[in-house]
Amino acid sequence: MLLQVQRASLKTGVKPDRTYDPAPLLPVPRAAVTPAGVLGLDRDRWVVDVHHRAHPETKNEDGVHGVSVGFTAHYREMSGRFGPRLALGAAGENLIAESAGMVTLADIASGLVITAPDGAVRVRLSVLKAAEPCRPFTGWALGGAVEAAVMKEQLQFLFDGMRGFYLQAETSGVVDVGDLLQAV
Repeated sequence: MLLQVQRASLKTGVKPDRTYDPAPLLPVPRAAVTPAGVLGLDRDRWVVDVHHRAHPETKNEDGVHGVSVGFTAHYREMSGRFGPRLALGAAGENLIAESAGMVTLADIASGLVITAPDGAVRVRLSVLKAAEPCRPFTGWALGGAVEAAVMKEQLQFLFDGMRGFYLQAETSGVVDVGDLLQAV
């Protein structure tokens, strides 16, 4: 499993001319996953994800979707459609898990668990919903178009969890790159 935090919003500008920039994403070797959101360990300091309740510009005011997950099979599909700029994690998820095939909401509806390589449970997660496609991200995937230039068919490709899923941590724990994410 790969880990990352969003230090700031990835969308900039004003509708209908917003753009997407993945520059604020920070890969981390370790993360604290809590009901309030995710913190990433960068060298010797903890970095607050923009979806954590404690972030000064939080994107999670209601505290309901502080964690997000994506899957490698989804990235293979997205890069096949949009090209190589769709590197692992470009959509901004906190956790990116290895998957042989596509993962649907039904596949993970009972929840997810992060385990250490020895099988010890680190964190339990409730799956809330699929991440909806957004026009700024899709415009970026198309090579940098503003959101107004994104067509409906391009958005439809990203429905049903292609861009990942929003989660709520049921427990708190520290997870490491290489831990395993499994459906309950």
